[in-house]
Amino acid sequence: MNIKGQVAVVTGAGSGIGQAVAVSLAKRGAKALGLVDRSESVRTVAELINEENGDGNKISEAFVGDTTDEKFQTQTFDRIVAEYGTPTICVPAAGITRDQIATKIDKTTGRALLYPRDTFRLVVEVNMIAPIYWALEMVGRIAEVRHASGLGRWKPEEGIQGSVVFIGSISSQGIPGQIAYATTKAGLEGAEATLTKEAIFHGVHAAIVHPGFTDTPMVRVLGEEYIKKNILPCTWLGRLIEPSEIAEAICFLISNSEVSGHLWADAGWHPPF
Repeated sequence: MNIKGQVAVVTGAGSGIGQAVAVSLAKRGAKALGLVDRSESVRTVAELINEENGDGNKISEAFVGDTTDEKFQTQTFDRIVAEYGTPTICVPAAGITRDQIATKIDKTTGRALLYPRDTFRLVVEVNMIAPIYWALEMVGRIAEVRHASGLGRWKPEEGIQGSVVFIGSISSQGIPGQIAYATTKAGLEGAEATLTKEAIFHGVHAAIVHPGFTDTPMVRVLGEEYIKKNILPCTWLGRLIEPSEIAEAICFLISNSEVSGHLWADAGWHPPF
């Protein structure tokens, strides 16, 4: 699938991997970018991309809102379709982490403290349910266009009609303190595996990239000392991955429809536990 001339939707585009993906897609000639984030910073990202476009045309538009909000999702797609056409690339990169050991003893009371159920639900909503439904929204829009054109099951000679890339994580293999985060990333593996089989009926390709520890605000909040002691010694590269490097891997998956399933961009992660 040629990225040039395509319409893309990227969530979590206000920073980190989502921002890097947006920039990479723009550099590869995407016709239009719908950049989604709950942070106002996504407006700055959109403005920078438009300034760097060079030809004076607005190719990037910011949408500020909650990715778990179904109405916001639908309205965002409606606006993008009306102004730019049906999206054919979706990278739902928005995510959060709420790290805490799943079960620990309160030394004062002697009772077990469990990971908060409400926090678990929040992480699932943001990291797993929302990305799946942003992807499904795009698949649905493509399916509607094809149906309206009298097209049924996709045929290879038509060329790939769309591409979804989920953001997994090395955490899907299990990392202490990330019971909720790891569960959501493992859940996206199941979603990708199912869409790979289902969405191709409409000509949509699906894949998932599993980043290692990347130089993003989510990782930097761990602190320099923690990163130096517990992360860098466990990577063959000995450094954090750049968001632009993960974006390159995502663009590779979009551009190469023969590559499905998992792509591990983990910098040689080899934890001691």
